[in-house]
Amino acid sequence: MITATTWLFIFVIAYWAYCIFWGVKGARAAKTASDYFIAGRSIPIWVFVLAATATSFSGWTFMGHPGLVYRDGFQYAYASFYAITIPFTGVMFLKRQWMLGKRFGYVTPGEMFADYFKSDAMRILTVIVALFFSIPYLGVQLRASGFLFNVLTDGYLNVNIGMYMLSAVVVIYVASGGLRSVAYVDTLQAVLLAFGIVAIGMITLNYAGGFSALNDGIANLAAMDTKRTLDGYSHYIAIPGIIQLVKSGPSAVGGAWTGIMVLTYMFALMGIQSAPAFSMWSFSNKNPRPFAPQQVWASSAVIGFILIVFTAIQGMGGHLIGADSAMLAKGFAKDFMHLGKDLMEMPGKQGMIVPALINLLSGTAPWFVGLLAVCALAAMQSTGAAYMSTAAGMLTRDLYKRYLNPGASHTTQKLFGRIGVVVIAGAALAVATYSTDALVLLGGLAVAYGFQMWPSLIGICWWPFLTRRGVTYGLIAGIIAVTLTETIGQTWFGITAWGRWPLTIHSAGWGIFFNLGIAVIVSFFTQDSESRSHRMKFHDFLKEHAGLSSEKRGLKPVAWGITLVWFIFAIGPGAVIGNWIFGDPNNKADWMFGMPSIWAWHILWWALGVGMMWFLAYKMQMSTMPEKEISALVEDIGDVKVARLDVDKP
Repeated sequence: MITATTWLFIFVIAYWAYCIFWGVKGARAAKTASDYFIAGRSIPIWVFVLAATATSFSGWTFMGHPGLVYRDGFQYAYASFYAITIPFTGVMFLKRQWMLGKRFGYVTPGEMFADYFKSDAMRILTVIVALFFSIPYLGVQLRASGFLFNVLTDGYLNVNIGMYMLSAVVVIYVASGGLRSVAYVDTLQAVLLAFGIVAIGMITLNYAGGFSALNDGIANLAAMDTKRTLDGYSHYIAIPGIIQLVKSGPSAVGGAWTGIMVLTYMFALMGIQSAPAFSMWSFSNKNPRPFAPQQVWASSAVIGFILIVFTAIQGMGGHLIGADSAMLAKGFAKDFMHLGKDLMEMPGKQGMIVPALINLLSGTAPWFVGLLAVCALAAMQSTGAAYMSTAAGMLTRDLYKRYLNPGASHTTQKLFGRIGVVVIAGAALAVATYSTDALVLLGGLAVAYGFQMWPSLIGICWWPFLTRRGVTYGLIAGIIAVTLTETIGQTWFGITAWGRWPLTIHSAGWGIFFNLGIAVIVSFFTQDSESRSHRMKFHDFLKEHAGLSSEKRGLKPVAWGITLVWFIFAIGPGAVIGNWIFGDPNNKADWMFGMPSIWAWHILWWALGVGMMWFLAYKMQMSTMPEKEISALVEDIGDVKVARLDVDKP
């Protein structure tokens, strides 16, 4: 019989062949720099819907998310709402960025911010944020892929060797074909990611004995849990309050995931679509038509349902089928996994849960083990590939072309873009290989840094009040605040006056507090009529082409109200109601739907969140086609140099 390891290599080779095919095809199609860096602004609708979804939900969703549900229970599972909050950022900004990119010919967000704010400082800061985001985030994904293959091949492949092998193919197809190749490979990766999570969830549910048995097991797990919230509930099935006034979030009683922590952690994950890379995704489309279906249906509805249901089953079900030695000792679980020890005593701790679940089938369906392993690999590479491509584009356009060779031809730009891909991947691999401690520290910063682009995007898309100096000083302050309230602040800079996530507020929350606060204050004192007039040319254009019709303007207060209510009660302070509203957490007989109240609360607010996203994207026209046609002021054809953008042109 063919072993699971052999099947693993068979599926990996088939997957690699698909990647290389699109790398070659993308290289042939990339005639200009615009073709290479943003796919000639012509990515098809269905490709963007799947590719943007794959980029938004990385290997962390596939591998890390179930592990933290296993460790922290449903209080952490509120993070599944990032299926809604990540595309919420897209609803806010993608359409308007696309309009500006189409009008003024932007290829990178650095070009857009520099033109709008008349500031090369913003251009450079945008590149810095992109690199701070891309390199550690990519390093985490690449090392996780090596770790996964090390586990699934029973140590046959060394972690580093596996990481290099798996990374080489990514570098080849990304460097060859640019964003077009990334997009088409991402379509398969999105399907594999969703299929893999559902399949592993169904496998877990089957071994747990079905849905009713799963909830019985959760009740037993909660009853024997010694880690309790201030209200006396098990930390597995309740969040530990609205906020806790502790020095470090992880030291909070009953767990770190208070209502405020969940809210500010969602801020961090919103940084995925506000990071500079996603601005380039917006520029790569022929029109905004794909934005709404990706945000509402592919992400919020489909991925949201998968995370709320199947990821929860994976994490909580692991306790019932052999990962939890205490549950085995009490007779509340069956040892299907045969780990020989408690999962949390293994080298990967909670990160081992998904490989352990995949290995359940190694004896009965080894081919399926190989397929699920490739699903995990695809999930881990989906985000990394996009960030390699976009970060390389920013290095080429915003640094090399801007300062070293303004007259660079399209051929030269593509060459330096490919070099940039290799350099970025090399930096990520170096950190992942030689400093895993640094990788962990930097990886925790990535998405929080991405979220610090919100004030800049608010300024350029919605609010002309924010000035160049306001957003520049605010962005610098936000980056500093994020750094000092993460572990890296204590480890590298010796800042011990506060710990990680003080007052159970995530570093992204501290960052945006200082970022937006300083941006507003400095903008108030730095207003001048000339700069304001320049910014208004952009906003007048947006108002003309993206403004609401008179009959829909009255819905603005409704949109604000719906959004605020959802953020407060789904992922904010009001989420504490979910602990008990559908039944006493300590009494399974009182569970209204046969499941913990907190899980029912998740499902309810997921459905309401999909409704909110539909209302904003479609009803409020925040992600639909503009009613007026947009004409471009510049063309990007052949090796002709692109003219300097001039917003005074009619």
